[in-house]
Amino acid sequence: MKVILIVDATIHTNKDLFEKHLKREGFTPIKGEEFAYEGEAHTHIFNTRAFILEVVSKALGKTDFGECKIIFQIGENPMEAYIFNKDKREFIEGKI
Repeated sequence: MKVILIVDATIHTNKDLFEKHLKREGFTPIKGEEFAYEGEAHTHIFNTRAFILEVVSKALGKTDFGECKIIFQIGENPMEAYIFNKDKREFIEGKI
């Protein structure tokens, strides 16, 4: 299944490291769109969702950022929006 990932982030430093990590995990930038990526999922939707949250969390750990919100779609299934909680170092469901 095709995966579309949209990241709304304020990255102060190391955006290149952020994007390198996403690429290494199979997410390539969508041409002409900043912070939009696509990839392929080969597992169940719930596993793919957990994978995406983990990959973006690890990529954020390589940067200095202010805030981060993400939303993504797996195949024909839009997922809920997530906001990164810097205190807990994890994504929580929220509104963008």
